[in-house]
Amino acid sequence: MSLRPARPAHLELWFLWLAGFYAVWAWLVFGQDRWGDVTAHWPIALSMALGSYVAGSTPMGGGTIGFPILVLLFGLPATLGRDFSFAVQSIGMTSASIFILCRRQPLAWSMLKGGMLGCIIGLPLGLFWLAPLIPELWIKVVFAVVWASFGVLHLYRIREIADHHGMTEFDERWDFRVGMALGFFSGLTVVSVTGVGIDMVIYAVLVLLCRADLKIAIPTSVVLMAFGSVLGVVLKSATTGLQPGVYENWLAAAPVVALGAPLGAFMVDLIGRKPTLIVVAVLCVGQFFWTCQAERAALGAGGIALAGLAVAVLLLGFERLRVWGAMLVDEKRARREDARRAHRDAASSQS
Repeated sequence: MSLRPARPAHLELWFLWLAGFYAVWAWLVFGQDRWGDVTAHWPIALSMALGSYVAGSTPMGGGTIGFPILVLLFGLPATLGRDFSFAVQSIGMTSASIFILCRRQPLAWSMLKGGMLGCIIGLPLGLFWLAPLIPELWIKVVFAVVWASFGVLHLYRIREIADHHGMTEFDERWDFRVGMALGFFSGLTVVSVTGVGIDMVIYAVLVLLCRADLKIAIPTSVVLMAFGSVLGVVLKSATTGLQPGVYENWLAAAPVVALGAPLGAFMVDLIGRKPTLIVVAVLCVGQFFWTCQAERAALGAGGIALAGLAVAVLLLGFERLRVWGAMLVDEKRARREDARRAHRDAASSQS
């Protein structure tokens, strides 16, 4: 796995980005007389104070908070929640990514590059051919199921996940191909439908299959989701356009997430990633029950049971990844032992 060595931080580039962003935001708000939109949508700005911290400090994007707030609490369309996730993460997670890159934090570069390429191919296909076929109810359920599975995973595997150091080294071409497959599949399915998810998928592979340290896995997932969010905004803006109401909510939330996500990336080093992940895991499980309660009339007992079954299936998939990761670690260890033994035998024969 390609990890670049630590080098001196260059945070002046991040401060330059912030100055540029706030200058543009101030022109959009005050120059275009949109301050009323900002004040009218203050609840989403307040909600994204937490959402942006989550985005910068965990593998769950800011849409983890923004989507259920807009869709479940405010009763807005799920497609609006998806487009808002793209829009707000394109600022918050991009800001966090610039902060991460300026701090020279280690990333799984080969898998990250593959994930970006796969997303470039899969996300447009999903947005224009798959997502329009998915009913609003299914979008809510897909979001609830995927995030609940990640929440449950962390509640019972958090100690093991948090104890990883470094990561299992594989061939970089293998890493790139795996990342590309993940980026394509995630962009085609969960990201195109909910606006988030590619970060959580690559994170799961890094921590379960590659046994990656959280200090590597989480920043890598943040950078990949930032890329996917910007790509989603560009694609939607250039074709069908963002859903009505997204821009007004974005104006209110953007100045919060531009600082909140990098703050999350910084603060998590001080307070530890385990407490943050546990809190977010509880929120992920809670939104699943919230969705089932809010949509119980449409889902019925059978639909709720199927949603619970889907969570169980995803958890089985995560456990399979974990088993494969253990097998790969053992194979790497066995190869290293064989190499050491061969070296010792060669040295003995020469003496």
